[in-house]
Amino acid sequence: MQTAIITISTSVAAGRTEDTSGSILAELATAAGAEIVAREAVTDDREAIEQRLRAHAAAGIPLVFTTGGTGLTPDDVTPEATRAVIDREAPGFAEAMRAESLKHTPLGILTRGVSGIAGRTLIINFPGNPKAIHELFGVIAPTLRHVVATLQREGGRSAGH
Repeated sequence: MQTAIITISTSVAAGRTEDTSGSILAELATAAGAEIVAREAVTDDREAIEQRLRAHAAAGIPLVFTTGGTGLTPDDVTPEATRAVIDREAPGFAEAMRAESLKHTPLGILTRGVSGIAGRTLIINFPGNPKAIHELFGVIAPTLRHVVATLQREGGRSAGH
């Protein structure tokens, strides 16, 4: 399960802050069976985020996880960049993560992360908070192998589904 992880943070991209969220996301994804083939940080710039998302989808990487840029501040533009890149929404991932987040904090309602498919790539926005990533990754982890297998199929349902 090839996976790219993009940390959306101007301070991380500039090397002023450690990429704790990206590290945790990579660790949890690896434990779930992912092979991390790309890991990078980009600034809180919509065009830069869109460019990296498109590049990973064009490269055929089946899973792209972002962390950061999903809050309410003016520079939190990850959801808008993701929506500009995806062909189809897959809202269940973001909805399930928001529901789980609310079990831990009422502030979970503030995250605006989205999830969707660009070509044969599933993109999921995670919050930038390392604690939230720990709390939420387990919600999507059991689905990842099935997601990748489904995205690689050529149309229609496979036998037994």
